[in-house]
Amino acid sequence: MINKAFLDDLEYRVTGACIEVHKILGPGLLESIYHQCLARELQVRDINFSSECKIQIVYKGTLIDSSLRADLFIEDCSVLELKAIDNILPIHEAQILTYMRILKAPKGLLINFNCTNIIQFGKKPFVNEFYHPFLE
Repeated sequence: MINKAFLDDLEYRVTGACIEVHKILGPGLLESIYHQCLARELQVRDINFSSECKIQIVYKGTLIDSSLRADLFIEDCSVLELKAIDNILPIHEAQILTYMRILKAPKGLLINFNCTNIIQFGKKPFVNEFYHPFLE
């Protein structure tokens, strides 16, 4: 059952996987490299995920052909967006919040591997406002 304890534990485990990848690789690589290595680390840790999860857009009842994809959709309940950039911008935050809304994901994590410390500078958690009361 998905509840606050489950989601908090999942965030802890996923963050640990991100830290492990960052510890081994360090900053300065392409996002695609971190993505591949993190996918492997999640497998090792028995965390279920979909990679490059297609996001379907329905506009006024019509399915729109889009190329939107979430980097990783963890345990069918958490969006994980990866970056390897100098700074997280408001557009990146808007992107993950939109993906969370469309996928009906209660939580999401934005991880920037281009930093010296994931916890201090590279991790930004998000809560879908629709699920906020459920997670308190």
